[in-house]
Amino acid sequence: MGARGSLARQLLVWQLVVVTCLLCAVGVLAVVQAGSNFRTTEGRRALSVAESVAAQGVVGDLGNGPFELNAPAETARSLSGVDFVVIAGADRSVLASPDPGQLRTLLDIGESTVLHGRSWVGELDGSIVAHVPVLDEKGGKVVRMVAAGSKSPGFFAGVLDSPGNALRVLGVALVIGVSGSLLLARRVKNQTLGLEPHEITALVENREALLHGIKEGVVGLDPQHRITLVNDQARELLALPEDAVGRSVEDLDLNERIRDLLTGRATGADQIVLRQGKVLTLNRMPIDVRGAVVTLRDRTDLMTLRDELDASRHATDTLRAQAHEFSNRLHTISGLLELGEYDEVRGYVSRISSAQGEWRAEVGSRIGDPAVAALLIAKASLAAERGVGLRMAPDSELDRVEEGLSTDLVTVLGNLVDNALDALGGERGWIEVGVWQEDDEVRVEVRDSGPGVAPDIAEEVFEHGFTTKAAAHGQRGLGLALIRQACVRRGGSVEVHNSGGAVFTARLPR
Repeated sequence: MGARGSLARQLLVWQLVVVTCLLCAVGVLAVVQAGSNFRTTEGRRALSVAESVAAQGVVGDLGNGPFELNAPAETARSLSGVDFVVIAGADRSVLASPDPGQLRTLLDIGESTVLHGRSWVGELDGSIVAHVPVLDEKGGKVVRMVAAGSKSPGFFAGVLDSPGNALRVLGVALVIGVSGSLLLARRVKNQTLGLEPHEITALVENREALLHGIKEGVVGLDPQHRITLVNDQARELLALPEDAVGRSVEDLDLNERIRDLLTGRATGADQIVLRQGKVLTLNRMPIDVRGAVVTLRDRTDLMTLRDELDASRHATDTLRAQAHEFSNRLHTISGLLELGEYDEVRGYVSRISSAQGEWRAEVGSRIGDPAVAALLIAKASLAAERGVGLRMAPDSELDRVEEGLSTDLVTVLGNLVDNALDALGGERGWIEVGVWQEDDEVRVEVRDSGPGVAPDIAEEVFEHGFTTKAAAHGQRGLGLALIRQACVRRGGSVEVHNSGGAVFTARLPR
């Protein structure tokens, strides 16, 4: 049990407070209602008594004095139960009253309309009073007036008049309140798994510390795809605003693929997404009908290592292609030698040396950056193995660039050439690569002789998750998405259009 008592005890105390406040409120309302009913009932009774007295002929006879008038007034008062019946003249002088000291004084009529010949019921000096005029025989002049009324009871007089009922009501209310409090406390305790308030508080604090202390991002969503919780790591990885909690995923500045994964429209384990230069892995776990929990991990470093491994694999593929090409040439030379075609051997070797030398010379003369030049020379062998011709745009020119731009150029060029090779699908064709350095940017253009890109998906091809083929290991459409990411990160752009085939143009600011 905590310092402030158990949950059941706290609920009992609060329920007693609520019941007490409720009883006080009900009592006040009851007293107010009783007062209103008293005023209405007593007003009608006083008016009836006053009218009865005023209708008696002895009251309207101006020759009768206080002695004659006192008898009907007192008789009406005792029979009706009102507190007083007063008869006054037209000048408000009291002629008959149960209080002898009131005789010959002026009757207080307040805002009464009795002097104008109209009856009136109201409250005067804490009493409910009815005034009835007594008219002359012609019925046009007020000769006397009759006032009847009862004193209003005190505020709690009604309750004090029936203490037994009040105590019974209070007792029943207390029994109901205590029983309800105990049942409510038991129900709440079952719903909280028997945890006391301080234990629940400690559990919440531990959960918050755990959520904000782990390196993985955690996002909680309700069935309407509104964010219910988000830890610091998830807020940083997804670049969420401070007011993200409570907002719908659709209202946040997220790309379509991330929205699909968060809402469950896209499913699968370890889904790769790109977000502001970072490669993230998302996993979504539904929680019955209460929503879902999404975990995020930053895989940028792993993806960098994977890219380096891919570069090594591409280099291996290039060497394999070169070895395969070299082996074919050796077999050709060996066959020519066995046939005794020595002149043909010399011509064949001369043509091979000339073709390779021309490509290296062309690349070396136009491309001054070693990494980009090496990539183009290596891609030429890979293209040749697939029966695809790789050529350069006639006016291409690039000097040595800074290391960061050189890395991005290798990424963009490599992925664009690989994409063009995939688009040709093993058929013979050609790929043209153009690289130009301008005042404040480097422009890359890769075109091929393939079928091109449908205009209605010209923008979608750069979204991660879109592809026109089934890529291996679940990495669908990541190459073009990485190209756009590299360009946008530098403040550039990438676009595609058709001109005898697909033409991809990337701009990378220096």
